Amino acid sequence: MAQCLKDCRVSCKLSWEDLQALCRRERVVCKQLNVAKNNFNDYEVEYLCNYKKHKGREFFLVKWKGYTESENTWEPLRNLKCPILLNQFRQDMKAALLQANNPLDPESLSAPIVSFLLQKAKQRMKLQKWEDLMNRTCKQKGHIFVCNEINLDGPPKNFTYINENKLGKGVDVNPAIVGCECDDCFSQPVDGCCPGLLKRRRAYNDSRQVKVMPGVPIYECNSKCRCGPGCANRVVQKGIQYDLCIFKTTNGRGWGVRTLQRIYKNSFVMEYLGEIITTEEAERRGVVYDKQGITYLFDLDYVDDVYTIDAAHYGNISHFVNHSCDPNLQVYNVFIDNLDERLPRIAFFAKRGIKAGEELTFDYKMTVDPINAESSKMDSEFSRAGTEGSAIKRIHMECKCGVKNCRKYLF
Repeated sequence: MAQCLKDCRVSCKLSWEDLQALCRRERVVCKQLNVAKNNFNDYEVEYLCNYKKHKGREFFLVKWKGYTESENTWEPLRNLKCPILLNQFRQDMKAALLQANNPLDPESLSAPIVSFLLQKAKQRMKLQKWEDLMNRTCKQKGHIFVCNEINLDGPPKNFTYINENKLGKGVDVNPAIVGCECDDCFSQPVDGCCPGLLKRRRAYNDSRQVKVMPGVPIYECNSKCRCGPGCANRVVQKGIQYDLCIFKTTNGRGWGVRTLQRIYKNSFVMEYLGEIITTEEAERRGVVYDKQGITYLFDLDYVDDVYTIDAAHYGNISHFVNHSCDPNLQVYNVFIDNLDERLPRIAFFAKRGIKAGEELTFDYKMTVDPINAESSKMDSEFSRAGTEGSAIKRIHMECKCGVKNCRKYLF
């Protein structure tokens, strides 16, 4: 029995920090957790949940990591070495006092305000865990942050963050069996590199910015190519390169995404990921999503309307990108390790220069000029995915993008 379990591994229900706190509490030395006798009395603040003044001195009610709420203690300000938590608590307390029209320098807090501060602290913890989970899942340079200063909503329910598309029932992908023979795909391309092998032209310039018109497919180097990971024809496959923030919008559009760094025109921003399903399955799900007033279906109709990406329950940060009638992102079809034209990867590139702090958006009814593009259908059916030619009557969804040329309805 012991031999059978020798290489067995199971996930732990407690975090590393919780295990450390548990060892200190029980006075157990553990080298793996860096718990020794000389740090048994090291305590970590999990969050602050109340405030009072006594004889001019400030006291905070502390929830200690690894301890129950019944073991919370009042601590003077001088005992606390958690400046970030203190700053957040003071900001939340000020906002709650202003909302309740209470004095900003109270001796103690009312029950409703204490309740709000406790909920806010627990919300921040949940959002931080979600942020950490997403960044552990991602294999990219850019970091994802989460911010909600609007309400007490936590992470979305029934949503799994993924790093690559999930294949649904009835969807098969055939990996590429050939690649380029280039040592340097830009200065010394062999037979036009990967795009040339498929009678296409190179999509990127030397700065890895897209230079082909929307609607023209992009063919990147794949796992069979001679060139290495530093090849300039590997862009989308490198993942997100910018720090981005998922934030709660102020005008009822739910979550949104803003960039924390400047993005130059024509630069790759993110890929639209989700579960790839058949058009028949998309039509069935579309009926349900219409009743819920959500839109996450994206038809892969570069050549044939056979498959759809559903990002409702599986997806990446693109799940939270909102619609705009004047967007700053443009959609491109990209082929890398799969050359089946029915299954392109969907990539968002910057339509113009995007400033740090600006929200990222794309047009759910985006169209391309068929004169200058190879696919007049490309990316024009996001809001009607899975319903073309069907008898389904779509529900009008109001557009809240707020731009001057707003069409008033998403579809």
